Amino acid sequence: MVERSVGLKVLTQLVMLLGVLIVAFPLYLAFVASTHTAEAIVQVPMPLLPGGNFVNTYRDALFGGGTGAGSTAPAARMLWVSLVCALVITVGKIAISLLSAFAIVYFRFPFKSFCFWSIFLTLMLPVEVRIMPTYKVVSDLGMLNTYAGLTIPLIASATATFLFRQFFLTVPDELVEAARVDGAGPMRFFKDILLPLSTTSVAALFVIQFIYGWNQYLWPLLVTTSEDMYPVVIGIKRMIAGGDAANEWNVVMATALLAMLPPALVVVLMQKWFVKGLVDTEK
Repeated sequence: MVERSVGLKVLTQLVMLLGVLIVAFPLYLAFVASTHTAEAIVQVPMPLLPGGNFVNTYRDALFGGGTGAGSTAPAARMLWVSLVCALVITVGKIAISLLSAFAIVYFRFPFKSFCFWSIFLTLMLPVEVRIMPTYKVVSDLGMLNTYAGLTIPLIASATATFLFRQFFLTVPDELVEAARVDGAGPMRFFKDILLPLSTTSVAALFVIQFIYGWNQYLWPLLVTTSEDMYPVVIGIKRMIAGGDAANEWNVVMATALLAMLPPALVVVLMQKWFVKGLVDTEK
């Protein structure tokens, strides 16, 4: 084992600390801005220490009441919309991908390979490519400004299907034979054997897909026109209008920080499962 010198350890720690400062400094500025009044932020130079307007700013951000030129929709409602959309997209993607991968690996039916490669080829057709026909279908079905319109077009996932398929192919055939001897049907085999074995993979995909659903911008921008259905990412954009002096930057920054909390909490709380699901090779 190669021993590291004290100087190398100090250098690596300094580089890591510098990287943390570079990443964290904009977040610190956003927090400082959220604790001052809108008038104080636009002054030159901008304050670098927290102010005393924390409670008022976050109250205006969460429950509305701002006077900026842009949208004054309450962030609490926008956070709820984003949370519902992210959870529906995440759970829907994982459920559909698990079942489709299970069918492709363990069932025999005509054109099975064709079906799999048809799913796989949809990787070439993200929502941005098919956005016009998808919008037309959603509009004709009356799903604009609805949770269904925000989530259903984004639920299918070829990536998750491919990952689960590759994992199911590594499951020993002996497990399948043992389940068949015990009289377990396909769905019982899926529920009692495959799902427990897939826990780490599901956890890793949950983190990835939750962040994907939370950060959606282009699709919600098209299908939402009512402030009641703005996800928080769209809400932040709608809050910015006119010149700098016309915007309540303290409320905007507070909303941006609030928007970061749910995905950050998901990553922190599921970090162990996320890393294990990406690197664990034991089956």
